[in-house]
Amino acid sequence: MNSASASFRESRASLVSRDTPIVFVVDDDLSVRESLELLIRFAGFQPQTFASAEEFLSRPPVFVPSCLVLDVTLPGLNGLDLQQRIATDRIDMPIIFITGHGDVPMTVRAMKAGAVEFLTKPTLTPRSAVANGTSWRWWFAAC
Repeated sequence: MNSASASFRESRASLVSRDTPIVFVVDDDLSVRESLELLIRFAGFQPQTFASAEEFLSRPPVFVPSCLVLDVTLPGLNGLDLQQRIATDRIDMPIIFITGHGDVPMTVRAMKAGAVEFLTKPTLTPRSAVANGTSWRWWFAAC
């Protein structure tokens, strides 16, 4: 990693309040990351977004309440493999999976490995949340 990248990560980390829970988002789709970032901020949490599992893994662990919103399908290390990889290091970090291409075996695998929720991306819209009476804050309450 070059010094510019390290400096950027340090400045980004310093913007996070020590009191506000962090919701990490790992998704390769920029529009999903941006949408979730706005929703998470609106719900009163601090979002930090990553385009890949590897980018997320390069970030040092935080010492504030946090949770992870994780896409299943990612380039390189996929979401299910990332879940398995961090299971022993970050056991206090709840994981909410999101996917556009989920199936029952995938859901079962994620839930058996400790995921707190498994959502499909088409249902992740403010309109669907209001229509179903679902609070965005509830989705991130695991933090």
